[in-house]
Amino acid sequence: MKEHKAHVTRAWVLHPDITSDRTRRAAQPALAEAVALAAALPGLDVIGSDVVRLPKPQPGALFGSGKIDELAAVFKEQEIELVLVDGPVTPVQQRNLEKAWGVKLLDRTGLILEIFSDRAATREGVLQVEMAALSYQRTRLVRAWTHLERQRGGLGFVGGPGETQIEADRRAIDDQLVRLRRQLDKVVKTRGLHRAARAKVPYPIVALVGYTNAGKSTLFNRLTGAEVMAKDMLFATLDPTMRAVRLPDGPEVILSDTVGFISDLPTELVAAFRATLEEVLAADLILHVRDISHAETEEQAKDVHDILSSLGVTDTTPMIEVWNKIDAMDAEDRSAAQARADRDPAVFATSALTGEGLEPLLSAVNAALEGERREDSVHLEFGEGRKRAWLFDKGLVEEETQDETGYTLRVRWSAKDARQFETL
Repeated sequence: MKEHKAHVTRAWVLHPDITSDRTRRAAQPALAEAVALAAALPGLDVIGSDVVRLPKPQPGALFGSGKIDELAAVFKEQEIELVLVDGPVTPVQQRNLEKAWGVKLLDRTGLILEIFSDRAATREGVLQVEMAALSYQRTRLVRAWTHLERQRGGLGFVGGPGETQIEADRRAIDDQLVRLRRQLDKVVKTRGLHRAARAKVPYPIVALVGYTNAGKSTLFNRLTGAEVMAKDMLFATLDPTMRAVRLPDGPEVILSDTVGFISDLPTELVAAFRATLEEVLAADLILHVRDISHAETEEQAKDVHDILSSLGVTDTTPMIEVWNKIDAMDAEDRSAAQARADRDPAVFATSALTGEGLEPLLSAVNAALEGERREDSVHLEFGEGRKRAWLFDKGLVEEETQDETGYTLRVRWSAKDARQFETL
């Protein structure tokens, strides 16, 4: 029997560099990130990429007519089927460019939605992507919503069973959104119950956050021995993965690996993935993993802080910066980064790949979770066996004496331990 070969879509990436926008990102790194985004999508072969400098976007077709004709010739010669524009494209611009070039076109939001759809693993993640995609499509009736009929991952913007032009009816989309929201409410409620059950477990939560591709999943794997997908790929993981891990000479903690952040994350997805990132809000400690070898590491760190602020993460949650990928730096840059990290007690230079620098990091995590420890005397009656067992189980008891009224225990604990003890 002849083996069916999956179709590979020939794609081209364009980054519009709008010179009148003072807040725009540096063009070449932005283009490189857009190409990496495209490479994260199965079935795409990125044939080429360009930065297109523009004084301002043209309302009807984004680019000027000369540039459109020039690119049309390139796309025809290279047999390009899909053009990815790294920025927002209006429905009118999209329609006009698709007609002029004879290709499918995706803007940045559409591409990220497609990747998120392909990566979503949990029921909640799938529902959230579906809702974000419908909200996005509601504004542009040029797309067939074939993804509602398909079984496999991906939304159907790329490839799929063909572009049967169903005129998307707003009421039908709204009905579908209401149905999805009901399903999502049930899933979120169930997850809320799981989180409440976990809150009763006296383990602190340590959340790994960071720009996508910073090495969070590699670090997570090294610390937990878990087989989490850790490819050199943007958005390699999407749903949070949680594992219990015992720190050396310290407590058992729950380690949570979250979706990577990215600049200019579409607003539909910031809202849709708020629940996915809720684990960060419940964290006792945040590890901000940075790719310190990246040319735009400072800009990436700012993007992460901005998204954390928008999620409601405040300065009250302690945070440690993990400067990862020092193994990817040359000797001079590496020693400079190490010297800077050594001056800041909340910064650690590491390599999740080689394991370098992880011991001092874990000691700092331990210290941050334990907090300032003090000695106290606790008296328990004979009937309070559960409280006594909890103190011993946590390793907080230094000495115990017994008389006719019960037990007197000398404990060494943190303020957090004392608060947890009061709730027992």
